[in-house]
Amino acid sequence: MNSAWHLLDPASPSPVRDRQLAINRRQLFGRTATGIGTAALASLLGREAGRADTGVTLPNLTPKAKRVIYLFQNGGPTHVDLFDYKPKLSQVHGQPVPDGYLGGKRFSTMTGDPTGKLMLQPVEPFRQHGDCGAWVSDFMPHTAAIVDDLCFIKSLHTDAVNHAPAISFLLSGAQIPGRPTMGAWLNYGLGSASEDLPGFVVMTSVSKGTTCGQIFYDFYWGSGFLPTRFQGAKFRGSREPVLYLSNPDGLSKDLRRGLLDDLAELNGLKYEQAGDPEIQTRIAQYEMAYRMQTSVPDLTDFSDEPEHILEMYGPQVREPGTFAYNCLMARRLAERGVNFIQCMHAGWDQHNSLTTELYTQCRDTDQPSAALVRDLKMRGLLDDTLVIWGGEFGRTPFIQGDIANRPRWGRDHHPYAFTVWMAGGGVKPGLSHGASDDLGFNAVEKPVHVHDFQATLLHLLGIDHERLTYRFQGRYFRLTDIHGHVVRDILA
Repeated sequence: MNSAWHLLDPASPSPVRDRQLAINRRQLFGRTATGIGTAALASLLGREAGRADTGVTLPNLTPKAKRVIYLFQNGGPTHVDLFDYKPKLSQVHGQPVPDGYLGGKRFSTMTGDPTGKLMLQPVEPFRQHGDCGAWVSDFMPHTAAIVDDLCFIKSLHTDAVNHAPAISFLLSGAQIPGRPTMGAWLNYGLGSASEDLPGFVVMTSVSKGTTCGQIFYDFYWGSGFLPTRFQGAKFRGSREPVLYLSNPDGLSKDLRRGLLDDLAELNGLKYEQAGDPEIQTRIAQYEMAYRMQTSVPDLTDFSDEPEHILEMYGPQVREPGTFAYNCLMARRLAERGVNFIQCMHAGWDQHNSLTTELYTQCRDTDQPSAALVRDLKMRGLLDDTLVIWGGEFGRTPFIQGDIANRPRWGRDHHPYAFTVWMAGGGVKPGLSHGASDDLGFNAVEKPVHVHDFQATLLHLLGIDHERLTYRFQGRYFRLTDIHGHVVRDILA
């Protein structure tokens, strides 16, 4: 007897058959949309299958934002040198950490016991900017010019003290890899507004000449236990961001279409047998790749960008793989309906390079970040696009290294207070929310935990963070785990 027929034979008990008798609407469409119907399946997977099967209609709140551009700064930007002005640091420069600030806190093994460490003043001076009077370091002149469009959170704090666990915690809600990341959750919960591009795109960059060895792990944009079609699609830093989009010589578009239809039919038969959701992922990915053959070359062609726009992003904008290039790509992706765009820039790990490499990091990222906000605003996209700038933690207010050797000044990892900024997408502009203490050690005024930050992001996208869940290994999971409160003070 044919094995496939045996699985479907009513007289033959089978757990697979029992599962097939209990299929829901989405599974029915997923199993029957083969052959010429692949286009309908791809549309379903792009727009409908991305909606969470939780029994909850999403979005379940009124959304303020339709999309997110996360300018993630790997390595931990130093809050006390960039955005969190603490005059007292200059007053106690070179003195031991005052009693009462440490309180048994855990730091990285590079610091070990912080007792007796010397306080370090900001490397560059701070000045007030804009109508809101926000304090910004001279390291960030372009960001300083747009402070009236920004919402600073200066009381963020996290649980992790090292890079990979802290990045995983901020992006997925867990320090140990294996949970879905923000972009994957949103891809799953809201689907994609783009038919021709993935709903979750990731781009990476690193400043040239940096000694900071930050690694971009795939789990930073992974789907965890969600079906893999919801994970981030990584675009390479080259003129060809996606490999193998062009058809081989001698293969016409019509022939490619026929091959994909036949392949989808074979995969559909296999899905009828196995019921494995990864087979649906395979069908959807082949279909998306076919559509990207047209959409990606158009996306990466900057010839239609006015010269003044290119100049606004800075001199590196024409160089694929740079942060400036990725910021302009992010705007173009947002225009084309991509819901979550994650631009990750590494090198913010100034353990002994505050007076050297920090200048490079700021030069490479300051102008493009500000240009992106300005560009979105000019095009009427900022109102429904949430832009986020920040890293996984801050840097210690005390020095790492010899205070007498200024060229080697550094700061260690600091999870107890750090700063991010947000723009557009329903947050209040010109606001500084919360505060750290007078030395930048601890979040003391309106503290915001990472899970609160995640809950607020979902709220801005119209999602109650407690209701976007996925059942896995016997329990329901969510981005915020069992924690999180919306930071309502920053909502416009």
